[in-house]
Amino acid sequence: MKGKALAFVLIGVGLVICLMSTLWLVAGAVAEHKLSPAATLLGIGIAVILAVPFIGGGFVILRRSQAEAKAMAYAQTESKLLGMVQAQGQVEIARAALELGLTRDQVKAMVYDLVHKGFFSGYINWEEGILYSEEASKLKEGARCPNCGGQLELAGKGVIRCPYCGTEIFLT
Repeated sequence: MKGKALAFVLIGVGLVICLMSTLWLVAGAVAEHKLSPAATLLGIGIAVILAVPFIGGGFVILRRSQAEAKAMAYAQTESKLLGMVQAQGQVEIARAALELGLTRDQVKAMVYDLVHKGFFSGYINWEEGILYSEEASKLKEGARCPNCGGQLELAGKGVIRCPYCGTEIFLT
């Protein structure tokens, strides 16, 4: 919020400089009953040299603050998803997507992002569409799937997958 306010202040300062330069040119033209081309160019040049950095800097800060706000909103949504799973123990993916205003694919991407960041360990049964919060880090080699009892296989860094039912277990 501070960045956005600063951006608007800088843009306002730049616009005030442009306005004052224009008034200076008009006042000079009225006082002398004419304004030479050199004075006009000098006035425009001063306005541009002084105002453009303020206006440009304001727009840069505004864009950055908008990007930060978007990233913060994404992080808050991820936090809500994680909180839902931790509080309830299991959450239907469709229900989570509905409550968070996301698609199933976006929820899936958030789960993988939370796993990558080390915030989530548990498992997902994609066939049933249920996200489980469980200490999957307890699983050792030769462990069985919590869903169907099948032998688990390492599917990637921090992910164990059941080849029988498709359940994925995420390790912290």
